[in-house]
Amino acid sequence: MDFHPAGSRATRRAPAEYFTGNVLQDPLIMAPAPARLNASRVSFAPGARTAWHTHPLGQTLYVISGIGRIQAKGGPVREIRPGDVIFIPPGEKHWHGASPDNEMTHIAMQEALDGVYSNWMEHVTDEEYATPVG
Repeated sequence: MDFHPAGSRATRRAPAEYFTGNVLQDPLIMAPAPARLNASRVSFAPGARTAWHTHPLGQTLYVISGIGRIQAKGGPVREIRPGDVIFIPPGEKHWHGASPDNEMTHIAMQEALDGVYSNWMEHVTDEEYATPVG
């Protein structure tokens, strides 16, 4: 058994290399091998967002508070709210974050393939982010 009591996992600022704006990450689960699950609570300030990225085995998001946005490359920008569960298929290029006027927090869950959870790409431009929700 691997036990990590509450408070033993430090909140950290998300790296600017992969995020725009003020984003905090709270690690929740980093399962030891052979398990592959990684989960974090991610809190986005208004206007904050991830860069474009993919996940080799997909990703599930569970929105716990606020109002956010998500977009798959080539698709519409969609609004996300508390209670929404979103599955992003393996290899789908996407981004997610807060709406311009509201913060948003979600639980992000993904599994590793050969130790890789995410493949990070270019930042979402202000123009891409400002695309109306559709």
